[in-house]
Formats: sequence, C-alpha cells, structure tokens
Amino acid sequence: MVACLVWLAGCETSSKLTDAFRWNDAPLASAADPEPTGSVPSPLDKPDLVGSDPNDDLSVGKKYFRQGSYGLAERHFRKSVEMHPRDAESWVGLAASYDRLRRFDLADRAYAQAVKLLGPTTEILNNQGFSYMLRGDTKRARETLLAAQAKEPNNPYVLSNLKLLEDSQRKRKGVN
Repeated sequence: MVACLVWLAGCETSSKLTDAFRWNDAPLASAADPEPTGSVPSPLDKPDLVGSDPNDDLSVGKKYFRQGSYGLAERHFRKSVEMHPRDAESWVGLAASYDRLRRFDLADRAYAQAVKLLGPTTEILNNQGFSYMLRGDTKRARETLLAAQAKEPNNPYVLSNLKLLEDSQRKRKGVN
C-alpha cells in the first residue's frame, strides 16, 4: 500500500472536493445548529463526478462511513483512490476513515494527497483540524481550524469545531 501511495503522490487534478463526512444524500445540519463532524458541506456535487454511481466504491464508502462502519468505508475509499487517484473526494473519505480507525499516520498521508490535488481548502483544513482533535493535539487542531476559519470566517462547521475544541479544553477531555 505504501508503494501505491508513493506512486500516487505525483498526481494532480482539478477535481472538486465534496464533503468527507456528509455527502450528497446525507442530511446536513442547519447553519444555526451545525453538528461538529470535522467536515464542511460543499455545493460542488455534480452528477458526472466520481461517486455518482450508487454502486461505485466512492458511493459505497460514503454509505459505510455514514453507518459508522469505518473499516468497510476505508476499504472502498482505498479502492476508489486506486481507480481514481486524482479524485480528492476519495482521498478525503479515505483520510476520514483512517481518522476514525485511529490510523493517523495513514490519515496524514491521505490528507496530504488531497491538499496536493486541491490545495488547502476550507474543507480539508477543517477535516485535518478535527483529525488533530481526535488525536488530542489541541495546538495543531486550533492552528488548522483557525486557518480554515480565515478562509471562511462564518462557516458553521468550522465554528462548531472550534467551539468543540474550546469545550474539550475547558473540560480537559479529548474528542471522541
């Protein structure tokens, strides 16, 4: 797998990223009461993108992720990035699955690949900040979430994650 990631590291694309934690058919939290998920909704969903077929690995990975079956989600996202190495959405889904499986070393590699493809978008920065919260790395979480907030100051998901971070620090508890 490491060889595959090294091989894929040189790929570039203009693919548009959609939300790693809440995809097309998942209900979104309202702006007034966003759920801290580590992700940001995106209006960039288009039917011709990878993931429009309900049976492709990206779509199946999303389904398993929403169900909390992170091992199965990881398997399908991994297949998706192997078939579509320029699809940032698949890379972010893979990273999010690795986060939930507590394989942060692999999550970092997948996030790095997504950043290579799209740059440090609000969505990716927010997801990385949430990843750092899961690890208990509050300093990096704050820095990364503040970078996401600088890109979109009123983004309810970023604001929600910043509040979650603040609450966890005040209570001196980690994020699960």
